[in-house]
Amino acid sequence: MSSSIYISQNGQVIKDSAFQISPNNRSFRYGDGCFETMKVIKGQLLLGDYHFDRLFASLSLLHFEVPKYFTREYLLENILNLVKKNHHQKLARIRLVIYRGNGGLYDPENHFPNCLIQSWELNPANNVLNENGLITDVFMGAKKVGDDYSAIKSNNYLGYAMAALWVKQQKLNDAFLLNAFERVADATIANVFIIKDGIIKTPILTEGGINGIMRKVLIERVSTIGMQIEETTFSVEDLLDADELFLSNSIYGIRWVKQFKNKTFNNEKSKLIHKKIIIPINSLA
Repeated sequence: MSSSIYISQNGQVIKDSAFQISPNNRSFRYGDGCFETMKVIKGQLLLGDYHFDRLFASLSLLHFEVPKYFTREYLLENILNLVKKNHHQKLARIRLVIYRGNGGLYDPENHFPNCLIQSWELNPANNVLNENGLITDVFMGAKKVGDDYSAIKSNNYLGYAMAALWVKQQKLNDAFLLNAFERVADATIANVFIIKDGIIKTPILTEGGINGIMRKVLIERVSTIGMQIEETTFSVEDLLDADELFLSNSIYGIRWVKQFKNKTFNNEKSKLIHKKIIIPINSLA
């Protein structure tokens, strides 16, 4: 994945090396802001309406004051201009970060939604279901909290960052994060799904997981392929008792889990979901 050559900052395309941030920036200090990770294929943004719906809902919850010009059309134009400038139109990952400006904890200078957009090339293998299943375990060092902000893709990402470091140290592919009740919330960069007796289950958002875009799409669409899905709660023991495990996010769609602790899984239903839902989404571009 090549580095971003140019970035977009508040509508202006600049060299990434020219970007500067103040030490008084509230996002740097407190994680005050949110972000979206999106995918571009053949010059088109996938699932853009879903991403912008979530983004503007997050901006409202975080009390940003959104200017009239700051619309989804404005953001889409800036995203597509950037991928064109970076020659990433064919297949790219986009990271759009919203951050409040300078100020202390109680005295922000203003509530303007500063916007930073980056793009990176993606490997075409990203669109294919992972051939080798993921090796996973539970990260115990952080606990997710089910509050008003837990479902937002917040700039405060410390728990996930520490989980990702632990995954590398343990030579794993991903890790599950639990909440204070020792139930499954999500994974480092993905939502979690189990399949048991033909029924798909995913943690309800009050368990502390991120309100993932692909999670939402799957909930809406699995019935079209004759499968049933439930938002519920489940434990580590439920993971071990599952017939299949898979993870989802906007960049790769779904990835199947081959091993959790000492339990191994197949991917029969996961293959079907990828074929019937993920491939058609990627083909829309």
